Amino acid sequence: MLGVSEPVRLPFDPIARASELWRARWGADSRSLSMATATSIMRVQQLLLARFDAIAGRHGLTFARYEALVLLAFSRSGRLSMSRIGERLMVHPTSATNIVQRLVAQGFVERVPNPTDRRGAFAVITDAGREAMEAVTADLEAVDFGLGMLDDDAHRALFELLRTVRVGARDFDA
Repeated sequence: MLGVSEPVRLPFDPIARASELWRARWGADSRSLSMATATSIMRVQQLLLARFDAIAGRHGLTFARYEALVLLAFSRSGRLSMSRIGERLMVHPTSATNIVQRLVAQGFVERVPNPTDRRGAFAVITDAGREAMEAVTADLEAVDFGLGMLDDDAHRALFELLRTVRVGARDFDA
């Protein structure tokens, strides 16, 4: 499993148990299923992020910094403004600036002045940044992004279910 440690296993499903306790306290119609579903989504996010951070960590990155490198690599010119990085990563501008500063310190990104905005700067991915990003990507693909237990139909179904939640939360213009 590429040297990534497994989380500690519990002898029971704490989310299912919480759902039972919820129903016992507030009744079967009190949204215990919604609570269990939401809590399961958050737990899966924790599990995946811990695994992704461990994988990225072997290459001197966090998953957040890896995401920024992917974003820069996907851009047409390999460069983006700090505000665009924050917007695309869906993080506060201060967090985006912090991510970029750490990538600059590692030599994975360069900051260059924005010629149209004297106060702004662009983050530009370096060759070392591309190499690190490709290495993490290969490792994430090797573990099927932590979702190898799902077949293609399950991936599609889960993606559509989660997309429905995102559309309902107005995460983007559908």
